[in-house]
Amino acid sequence: MAKVDKDKRGNAETSANRGQPVQAESAPHKHARPIETSRLTLRAFRDEDVDSLFAIQGDREAMRYTHAAASRQDCAHWLRTFGALESTLGFAPWTVILRAEARVIGWGGLSVDPFDPGWGIEVSYFFHPAYWGRGYATELVRATLHHGFGSLSLTAIGAFVRPANLASVRVLEKCGFALAGYEPRLERNRYEVLRTACGSVGKEAERGAATRCSRGPKQHGV
Repeated sequence: MAKVDKDKRGNAETSANRGQPVQAESAPHKHARPIETSRLTLRAFRDEDVDSLFAIQGDREAMRYTHAAASRQDCAHWLRTFGALESTLGFAPWTVILRAEARVIGWGGLSVDPFDPGWGIEVSYFFHPAYWGRGYATELVRATLHHGFGSLSLTAIGAFVRPANLASVRVLEKCGFALAGYEPRLERNRYEVLRTACGSVGKEAERGAATRCSRGPKQHGV
């Protein structure tokens, strides 16, 4: 499954917006408990995940719409910096494990981009190409919304996607996101879903129940 076009900074080597992370690279003080969906376990990032995730993030073709890590060191720094959000914000993206294979197949969840924090709370993800097209991205995004609107009581969650990334556009639309506009500086469409556009967001949904967000109305005249 294609990944959400999360890296608003563009190419890692040429972006003018790369800057420095808002939070220092460090491990979270306390990890939230893992969340289980029907097929996935979503748990806090660990250093032992770096090799598996670099196998994905280091693949420039697979990551053509988002941040491709230039090296294992770059990947580790990027993942640790996002992981440190858990200790400051109370949430951070998860490592995604396919329980049937006990295998790390991706990464994703909620964050405020620590390298470019002015865009609010958003969902982002990437998956190994071998697992695209099987609904895992949709499963992750739905669990993310239920966690964000239920456990965290958020009122809105955003996402940023290049228009050409049609697979991720379809994932977001299935999960209730509406197109909210185009950000010329980012060369990305901005999507948003509101808590009021979702149905039940209780803990049972996080465990993989059928409850899901329904698609809300499009906003800003789109």
